Amino acid sequence: MAEIKPLRAWRYNEKLIKNIDKLVSPLFDVVSESQRQALYEEEYNSIHLSVPKGEDSIIGASKRLIQWKKEGIVKQDELPAIYVYYQYFTLPGSDRERIRKGFIANLRVYDWSEKVLLRHENTMPFSVNDRMDILDKTLLNVSPTHGLYTDPSHEIEKYLDEAMMDPLYETEDYQGVRDVFSVIHDVKVIKRIMEIIEDKQIILADGHHRYEGSLLYQKERSRTNPNHTGKEGYNYHLMYFTNTEADDLRILPTHRVVNGLENFSKAELLKSLENYFFIKPIEEATDVNEVILGKKWAFGLLIEDEAFKIRLKPEMIDTITWDFPRTIKELDLTVLHYFVFEKCLGIAGKDQRGSKNLTFERNFTKCLTSVIKREAQCAIITKNISIETVKEVCYSGYTLPQKSTYFYPKVICGFLFGSIKEDEFNSFFDEAFQ
Repeated sequence: MAEIKPLRAWRYNEKLIKNIDKLVSPLFDVVSESQRQALYEEEYNSIHLSVPKGEDSIIGASKRLIQWKKEGIVKQDELPAIYVYYQYFTLPGSDRERIRKGFIANLRVYDWSEKVLLRHENTMPFSVNDRMDILDKTLLNVSPTHGLYTDPSHEIEKYLDEAMMDPLYETEDYQGVRDVFSVIHDVKVIKRIMEIIEDKQIILADGHHRYEGSLLYQKERSRTNPNHTGKEGYNYHLMYFTNTEADDLRILPTHRVVNGLENFSKAELLKSLENYFFIKPIEEATDVNEVILGKKWAFGLLIEDEAFKIRLKPEMIDTITWDFPRTIKELDLTVLHYFVFEKCLGIAGKDQRGSKNLTFERNFTKCLTSVIKREAQCAIITKNISIETVKEVCYSGYTLPQKSTYFYPKVICGFLFGSIKEDEFNSFFDEAFQ
């Protein structure tokens, strides 16, 4: 069902890779402004390709890439490979080191209607167009998106572990995560991995805008190419694959911050919430996460110098009028966006995705600080979402509200680049994987 293909990646040359910390960068949608400015000072940092700056920035990224190839700053691997990528990390409050094991390969671009690649959230048009423009001008997948496959046998991990006995390089990234990189050239192993993935559906965990850009680009190129065969580079997309059955797949919560609403009133909000929720004051705001943990339809509310636990009255669940199946209606985030944002704050569901009054923040402390300083009118604290919930939503054909998931750790940019340029994409060795 899902076709993957090894690639001949472009990677930094042997001399530069010794200072890999100066080459890698966070993904375009998580890098902060201060991080960007610091990384732009590094002449060969990958951010110059992933988040180019200045006027005609995308054209500049294309010219930079051509120059880097000419000067040997980046070189293309001679043999097709599957690239192994492990991330070693810890979570707050624990000393246990976890390992997220995955591999990078090309995935054939599938339309959503084909039900091979499943999405769990919608995209913002501007960001999609931006990613498509970079792909069009550079003919390069600058960073892999993150896809999930389900394999209880864990057979692929055995091959990945073997490759990791001889890593190519490693770095500690901006999250404090140790990222380690290796490669598989063995044809038999690569073909076996391809076979295992072949009957899988893939869930798109992270990188919806980048994938949507690839999809739109593939449609445009196939429509305008009279000799389209389906084997061209634009038919493929660079992806990092991890197993949903792994113990170290983590999804962290993304909280909601509200600001700029006209005539906003703390008293009026609490009065409105009483129609739908049980409301309980929390003495210490820093206890919010623990208070709501494990409780269905429960959220933390930070407003001015107070904190509350709000929990939906069970009978209210049947009053949701959004046209969703019951399993989707009963999700915590559906409850949050329907009752809090639409019913109590007046932000209609259809307007929430593009609302300037609604922003998203992963860091609880930042939420609390912004409310205390009156930089935000209020913040809604959410809980972790499970991979089983993500799978349930994807298989239903529906999507979660925007910014529902934060898969941790994030993949970094700079370990490799995947070309879709015809004379770089296909090679003599492709026949070995047929």
